[in-house]
Amino acid sequence: MYFAALLARTEDGWEASDTELDDVETLSDLADLAREASTEDDTVLILIEQEETWFGVVRIDGEDDPRIYVSDAAAAARSSYGEILLTDELLGREPGDDDADLDSLDLDGTEDGEDEDDGDEEAPPSAESVPHSPVGDAEILDDLGVSAKELRTLDEDALNTIAEALGASEVLETVR
Repeated sequence: MYFAALLARTEDGWEASDTELDDVETLSDLADLAREASTEDDTVLILIEQEETWFGVVRIDGEDDPRIYVSDAAAAARSSYGEILLTDELLGREPGDDDADLDSLDLDGTEDGEDEDDGDEEAPPSAESVPHSPVGDAEILDDLGVSAKELRTLDEDALNTIAEALGASEVLETVR
């Protein structure tokens, strides 16, 4: 199960909105969605999680390039929302490297044509090209009260922990 929310910083604190990502196909689309929520080029955070598997944070500050953190790149690579965040730059690849590997994954993590209940516990070959570890800017929330070290140790309930540190847990809860 997925959850995505947008937190926009305002003069009065944080405002949260439930974010529908069905029409978002690229990181650029996601950044545009975030910028639309900001009235004064303030900080906007997009929080995405797949329950007990991975979470991601995208930070947009005005017209600056998005900053991204993903807790488990390999798990996120098996998700349509995770694929949006896992750019070649974030994974340290040249543009175009291993595109076929990611494209051959179904959203459930199986290769095209592969039966998901075949009992084979081995990961598809493309999982080897994406690390089972955090990727991105771990310092993304440093100035907002969540250090890189803290961010890397978060797992279950990560978005609530982040929201609590921001002082936005109540507004996040309203859209959850």
